[in-house]
Amino acid sequence: MRRLIGIDIGGSTTKIVGYEKGAIFSPMLVRATDPLASVYGAFGKFLSLNALEISDVDRVMITGVGASFVTDRLFGLPTGKVDEFRAIGMGGLKLGGMERAIIVSMGTGTAFVKVEMGTAYHLGGTGVGGGTLLGLSNRMLNVRNFDDLVEMARGGNLNNVDLTIGDITSERLVGLPPDTTASNFGKISDLADRPDIALGIINLVFQTIGMIAVFAARADGMTDVVLTGNLTNVPQGMEVFQSLTDLFQVNFHLPVHAEYATAAGAVMVFDRGGQFVEVGMP
Repeated sequence: MRRLIGIDIGGSTTKIVGYEKGAIFSPMLVRATDPLASVYGAFGKFLSLNALEISDVDRVMITGVGASFVTDRLFGLPTGKVDEFRAIGMGGLKLGGMERAIIVSMGTGTAFVKVEMGTAYHLGGTGVGGGTLLGLSNRMLNVRNFDDLVEMARGGNLNNVDLTIGDITSERLVGLPPDTTASNFGKISDLADRPDIALGIINLVFQTIGMIAVFAARADGMTDVVLTGNLTNVPQGMEVFQSLTDLFQVNFHLPVHAEYATAAGAVMVFDRGGQFVEVGMP
């Protein structure tokens, strides 16, 4: 019985998942400013919470920007390093239960990966993402905590912030309902309060990500987009994606454990015989 561990090592967070009998188990996250401290801490915590010994694990697969700091086997176990975009693609496809799709990884920035016939292609990305949310909320609202921004936005009204199609024309435009955004923050007024601005920031970020995903899907003749990454935990963002589904007939899917897709993808690459680099060969 093969038991694998996948680890996505970021700059400030490390995500870890177990993989056994074709299924993901016990996903968890550890925060640390040092990538190596983070990965060893995550590994130890994972073993402890699952009552596992190092000998119970057959292999570790790592990915993410912090993976470059790992030059030796982790705890003496066979360790493989997977290209991050390949991990994003394979993980998103696995969690989404699909054969082909556009995978959107929403972190500090956002990456777009096309996956079909078992192969992942990095389409590109945008600097608009979680970093944009926190940067704008810090400057505009003096709010530096992600959860505080989300909570503040719950009472927001976009009519006090965004310019809509209905604001600029009385005619019915084909394919564009009156409440479609014409300009983010294009109608911000003195009546806009902090919740309005918070919701406007979230709307701007997710509409930008969503429209790029729509363009990518249409360009490749696809109708399915799988959402992954930390920003999948923003409820207002998921509402934006639903409105884009209704508008453009592109299906946005939010799988269970979406924020752990890249870690899951690392083990999927190994399980399916994909390309990776062995770390610290003895």
